Amino acid sequence: MAEESKLPGFAELAAQSGWKTLEKPLATGHKGNNLYIGVPLERAFQENRVALDPDSVKTLVNNDHIVVIESGAGARAHFSDREYANAGARVVYDTEQVFQANVILKVAPISLPEAELLHDRQTLISPIHLPTLKSELVQTLMRKRVTAFAFEYIKDESGTFPFVRSMSEIAGSSAILIASELLSDSTHGKGMLMGGISGIPPTKVIVLGAGVVGEFATRAALGLGALVKIFDNNIYKLLRLQNNIGTRLPTSTLNMQILAQELTSADVVIGAIHSELGRTPVVVNEEMVANMKPGSVIVDVSIDQGGCFETSEVTNHKQPTFRKYDVIHYGVPNIASRVSKTASQAVSNIVTTTLLKASDYGGFENLIRYSAGARNGAYLYNGFLTNAHLSQSFGLKYTELNLLLTASM
Repeated sequence: MAEESKLPGFAELAAQSGWKTLEKPLATGHKGNNLYIGVPLERAFQENRVALDPDSVKTLVNNDHIVVIESGAGARAHFSDREYANAGARVVYDTEQVFQANVILKVAPISLPEAELLHDRQTLISPIHLPTLKSELVQTLMRKRVTAFAFEYIKDESGTFPFVRSMSEIAGSSAILIASELLSDSTHGKGMLMGGISGIPPTKVIVLGAGVVGEFATRAALGLGALVKIFDNNIYKLLRLQNNIGTRLPTSTLNMQILAQELTSADVVIGAIHSELGRTPVVVNEEMVANMKPGSVIVDVSIDQGGCFETSEVTNHKQPTFRKYDVIHYGVPNIASRVSKTASQAVSNIVTTTLLKASDYGGFENLIRYSAGARNGAYLYNGFLTNAHLSQSFGLKYTELNLLLTASM
C-alpha cells in the first residue's frame, strides 16, 4: 500500500473522495450487505418495459433487500401494483421517494431531470444508449458522485453482453413476426403467408447482418418455412450463424451487385447490421429499394444507429410504417417494447443476478473490484469518469478505474 500511495495523482484522488488507506484489502465473499433498490416509472417515449418483475422482487426481498417501486411502473409490461406489493415491494406514488434508494434501476437511459433527483454516492444501473447520450447528463452524474453501470457494457462469466444479447434475440424474432403481419395484411400488404404451403413457393427473406439479431431473425423465418439468404462482410459471423442454426444456408458478403439482384425478388428484407463506431453503414441505397417488388417489406432493426437502408426513417409503435416506392418500411427503434412483458422478464433476470452478486461480494465497490464483467460495465465510479471512449467523445477528464480502486483500499 505504501508503494501504491506514491502513484502520481493518488493523494489528490484520495483527498477529493475522502478515502482512507487501509493496511489490508477488503475480503471477498462478504454477505449481509443489504441493498435499498428503487425502480421508477419509465417516462421515455413509448418505453413499456420495467427493470424488475414481481418474481425478481420476491427473490430480492427474500434475500433481505428492500425494493421500492413507483406506482404504475410495471403497468405497460402487464405487472400490477398489487403483484409487486404481494412480492414484498413498497409501492409509492412519489418519484422522489423512489430516488431516495441507494441503487436505482432503469430499463431506459436516465434523463437529465431524473439525474437531478439522484443523491450523493448513489449507484445507477441503466442503459446509456451512446448515440443519444449528452455531455450535460454525464457531467451531472459526475457532480452527484454517482457510480454508474451501463447495461450494454456489463459482461457475464462467458464474456458476452447478456443485456445486448437478450434484447437482440427479441428484436430478431420480433422482426420476422412484424414482417409476417405486414406481408399478410390484405389491405396494406401483399396478402401473402410468410413461408408458404404445399404447391406454393416459399416467401424469400433477406437478412443483412449475421449477428445475434440476424441469427434469431433467420431462425424465426426458417421456422415459418421461408427461404432465407444472409449477407455480412464478416465471414466468421456467417460461419458461426450456420453452425448455430445447424444447417447450410445461402450466404454472401455484402457485394453490392449480388445484393441488388437479390433484392429485386425479395419479399422481406431485415436490416440487422450493427456498428461498433456509432453510425450503421448504409448498404441498401434508394435505387435498390426502388427496384424491389411492390408490397415487399423492409424491417430496419438498425434504425437506432441510423439505419442501413437509405430510405429508412424513424417511426414509432403508434405509426410504425410508411411506404416509399410502394415498399413498406418499418423503422421503430425500440422493438423490444412491443413485447414488453417478455423483455422486462429478460432484463429482470440479468439485473437480479447482478444485484445478488453485489450483495454477496459485500457491495458494488467489491463487485467492481472482483468481477471483471461488472467492472467492464462501470463508466462512473464515485463521480470519476472511467470510460475512455466517453472521455474522448465529450472532452471530459478520464481517470483509470484501477487507480481509483487501489486508492479506496
